[in-house]
Amino acid sequence: MSPRIHLPSGWVTFVFTDIEGSTRLAQLLGPGYRPVLREHRRLLRHTLGGTDGAELLTEGDSFFLAFADAAAALTACLTAQRALASHDWPTPEAAPRVRMGLHTGYAEPRDGEYASPEVHRAARVAAAAHGGQVLCSAATARRADPLPDGASLLDLGLHRLRGFDDRERLFQLLAPGLERQFPRPRTADAVAHNLPTQVTSFVGRELERAELSGLVERYRLVTVLGAGGAGKTRLAVELACGIVESYPDGVWFVDIAAVTDPGLVAFEIAAVLGLRPEPGRPMVDTLVEYAAARRMLVVLDTCDAQPAASAEVISRLLAGGRGVRVLATSRESFGVPGEVVWRIPPLSVDPRPDGAESDAVALLLDRTVAARGGRPPDPAEQADLRRVVRRLDGLPLAIELAAARLRVLSVGQLAERLDDMLGTLDAGRKEPDPPPVEAGWSGNQQDTVDLVAAASGISPPTPATRAVQRSAIERHLTLQATVTWSYRTLGARSARLLRWLAVFAGPVDLPTVQWLLDDDPLDPLSVLVDKSMVLAEPHASGSTYRMLDPIRAYAARRLVEAGEEQTARDRHVAWSRHALQRARLGPDGRPVTLSLYALDPLAGELRAALRWSATGGSARSGLWLAGGLDQWWRERGLAREGRLWLFRLYGRIAETGEVIPEAELAAAYHMHSLHAGADGEFAEELRYSQRAEAAARQAGDLGLLARVLAGRAAPLIDMGQFAEAERVCREVIEWAHEQDVVSDALLAIYNLAELLWRRGALDEAAELLGAARPVEAARPAERGRRSVDMLLGMVALARGDLVAAHEHLLVALRSRMSHGYLGRACDTVNGIAVRCALGGDPVTAARLFGAAQATRADLRATPGLYGQYWLDRQAELRRVLGDGAFDAAYGEGAELALEEAAALALGVEHPDLAVDSPRFGVAGAPAPRRPDQTPDQTPATRPHPA
Repeated sequence: MSPRIHLPSGWVTFVFTDIEGSTRLAQLLGPGYRPVLREHRRLLRHTLGGTDGAELLTEGDSFFLAFADAAAALTACLTAQRALASHDWPTPEAAPRVRMGLHTGYAEPRDGEYASPEVHRAARVAAAAHGGQVLCSAATARRADPLPDGASLLDLGLHRLRGFDDRERLFQLLAPGLERQFPRPRTADAVAHNLPTQVTSFVGRELERAELSGLVERYRLVTVLGAGGAGKTRLAVELACGIVESYPDGVWFVDIAAVTDPGLVAFEIAAVLGLRPEPGRPMVDTLVEYAAARRMLVVLDTCDAQPAASAEVISRLLAGGRGVRVLATSRESFGVPGEVVWRIPPLSVDPRPDGAESDAVALLLDRTVAARGGRPPDPAEQADLRRVVRRLDGLPLAIELAAARLRVLSVGQLAERLDDMLGTLDAGRKEPDPPPVEAGWSGNQQDTVDLVAAASGISPPTPATRAVQRSAIERHLTLQATVTWSYRTLGARSARLLRWLAVFAGPVDLPTVQWLLDDDPLDPLSVLVDKSMVLAEPHASGSTYRMLDPIRAYAARRLVEAGEEQTARDRHVAWSRHALQRARLGPDGRPVTLSLYALDPLAGELRAALRWSATGGSARSGLWLAGGLDQWWRERGLAREGRLWLFRLYGRIAETGEVIPEAELAAAYHMHSLHAGADGEFAEELRYSQRAEAAARQAGDLGLLARVLAGRAAPLIDMGQFAEAERVCREVIEWAHEQDVVSDALLAIYNLAELLWRRGALDEAAELLGAARPVEAARPAERGRRSVDMLLGMVALARGDLVAAHEHLLVALRSRMSHGYLGRACDTVNGIAVRCALGGDPVTAARLFGAAQATRADLRATPGLYGQYWLDRQAELRRVLGDGAFDAAYGEGAELALEEAAALALGVEHPDLAVDSPRFGVAGAPAPRRPDQTPDQTPATRPHPA
C-alpha cells in the first residue's frame, strides 16, 4: 500500500470482497483463470478505487477497503456488482461471483493499518454473504444516508457471526441489476435449523411420534408415507423440532413441492444449506462434499413431486457420509436400499382406553374452538363430532377443513351434509389470485431456479411452471386440490381403477377388484397403494384394500366426469348380488344354514348398491338385494331402514316405469309387511300383507303364495285378534298340505304354535311343533333360528318341565347366537330367565331379564306375543327378591353385552345336575300359570309333560 493513501478515522466503513468458489473456478478454467482474475481486479479497482475508498489490501481474489462515508461505500459496492454482472466474460461459467460485506465502527489507523475488532466484524459479515450479494451490518445501515437511487435495505434479522458472542442484525442491499434471492446467510446460529414455525397446536399422535422417533434414531432413511392431507409434513416437523439438539450440524427442512424440474432437486437442498453452484461441477457433488463430514438431519417434504430425482439425491447423500440422515415425506416410496417405509395412519377415531376423546375428535375440537372465536362446541354436539370424524376417516386435512365450516354450521348440520363431502369441505374456498413473484416464494427458491439455468443447462421456469409452483404451495387449500396433486400422476389404468373403486363402500379383497374390472388389477392396484391413494391392510387370509372416505368422494366425482358411473355402479350391484348368493353357499356350492354374520360385512356394500338402485340403477335389482337382507334388517333392529329402502325403490319404479314381475313384487310386499310389524306399524303391516297376497295370486306360484299367506296371521296377532289369527293359520296350513307346499308355510306353523301356547293348548302345540321339526331342518334359511326348539322350550316352561325347557332353550340359544339371530336370541335369553326363576335362581333370572331388555332396546324391537308374559314373570321375581335386590340384579344384567348374557345363560346348570333338584319345578313352588291367565286363574294341578 502506498504511504500517500489517506486512511479515514473515526466512524469508518470497512468493506471486504472475495470470489465465491474461487478454488473451483480456478480448477475449471485452468490457465484461463489468471486473465479472469486480472479482469476481476481491474473492474473492482475501477469501481471501488474510483471512489473515496482506501484500498488497504489486495490478496489473491480478495479486496479490503475503508471508507469515511457509509453511503459512499454502499454505492461503490452497488457499482462494482453491476459492472461485474454486465461485463462480457469469456463464458458464462467463467463469470466470477463476488460477495461483499460492510460494517461501520469507530477506528483509528496506526502505522498504515487498523488494529480494531471492527475490521474482523466486517470480515465476518462478508463471509456470511453469497456470491453476488452485498451484506451490511446494522451500524452501516444506520449511517448509509442517502442510499443510491432505487436502492433499499432488506432486514435479514439477527445472526451470530463466527467468532463473536453477540448477535448482529444483517441487511441485504436491494437494487435494480442485483440478484434478489439468496440462501440464508452463512452465520453460526446457535440453533442450526430452518424448521417452519407452526401457527396451530399439534394435537395427539403420541404413539406415532414415539414409533417414528425410534425409526429415525435407528435408520438413516425413513420415509413417511400417506395420502394427501394425512398429516405427514406436520408430524415430520413436530418430530424434527424435538431432536434438533441431536444433530450438531443442523436439521434442515426442504420442500420439494414447488420443484418443477428433476434437475433442480439438488439445487433446492443446496440452497437451504447455504450452498451455491460451483462452475463446471454438478450441484449434487457440491452437496455431497459439504454433507460428507457433517452430522445432520435433512427433512425432505413432498418428495412425490419429484420421486426419481429425490431418490437419486438421497442415495448420493447417504453414500457420501455416515453422519447424514434423511426423514422424507411422500405419497409413494423411493425403493432405494436402506429405506424404511412408515405409513402414517389416519387419526384415531375411537375413544382412548382411559375414556378420553380420540385424537380425531380432539383435533376437531381444538380447531372448532379457534374457528368459533374461542367458544367450545356445546356438550350436546359431542355425538355429532364423533360422527363427523368417522365420516372423514380421521384424515387431518379433512378435519381442519371441517372445522372451518363450523363457523357457519352446527356440528349436526355439518354431519348431515357430508354425503357431498367435497362440496361441503371446500365450500367458500376459491382459487387464490396469482401472487407476485416475491410473494409466491420463500427464501431462495425463485432466483435459485433462474441462476442454475445458466450453470446447468436447465431452462428457467415458464409462466406455466410458475403456475405449477403456485399450485404446489396451494395444494392443501382444498380437499380436491390435495387429491388432484396425486391423481395427476396416475397412468390411465391406475386412474380408472381409482375411479371404479369409488363404488365400494368399504374394504375389498383382490378377487373382488378383479371381478369389478374383469381384468387383472395387480399392476394398477400396486400403483395406487404405492402412491397412498389406496390403503393395503394385510390379514392372515389375504390383504384387503380401501380408500379413505375423502379420497373416495374425489374418485366418485371423477367417475361421473369420466362418464363411467352407470357402468361401474351397475357392475357393483351385480357384484353385490353375487356376494349375497355366495353368503348362502358352502365351499362346495351347496346351500348352507343361513348365518346373518355372513351378511354383516356386506351391509355397507349392499347399502351402496341399494342407493344406486334407488337413484340411478334398476329398482328390480334393488328389490332383490333388499330381499337378500330380509331377516338381517329385523334381527339387527333395522326394520325401519328396510322399509325406507323399499319405499325408495317403489318410487324408482314409478319414476322409470320399470316392469317388475308379480312374484318379485309379492316377495317385496311380504318382506315389507314383516318389517312394518317389527317396527310397530301394524296398519302398514296389514296393508302390505294384503298387497303381497294379491300379487302372489297373480303370479300363480303356489310356494310363494304359501309363504305370503303364512304371514297373514302376523298383523292380526299384533293387533290382538288372536282367534282370527288362529283361524287363518289353520286354513293356511291345511291348504299348504293340500298343495304339497307345507314347507313354505312354516311361518303359519310357528304362529299357530305361539297362539296355542298362549291359550294353554300345550299338547296340540307340542304335537304341531314335533311334526314341523324335519320341515324346519330341511330349509337352510330357517333352520339356524331353531324356532321349533324355542317354542318347545316355551311349552315346557308352561308345563313346568325344567329339564325339557332347559334343553330346548339352550339348543335354540346356541344356534341363534351362532348364526347371528340377535333379536330372536333376546327372546331365548328371556325364556332361560324364566327357567332360572322356576328353578330357584331368581338373581340370575333378573340379570338375564335385564340383559335381554337392554339389547332389545338397542335393537328397537317391539315386545311381540311374549311381551306381557315376560313382564308378568319379572313382576313375580320382584315380589320374590324385593325391589332393591331385583333392581340391582336387573341393572347388572343391563350392563352385559348380548354375548355375555348368552354365555351366562348357557352356563346355567342343568336341572338334573342340581342337588335334590325335582324333576318338575321347585318343590313346594306354585304351579305355573297358563300364559293368558291372571294370577287368580292358576290351575290347581300342573300340566303333564309332553
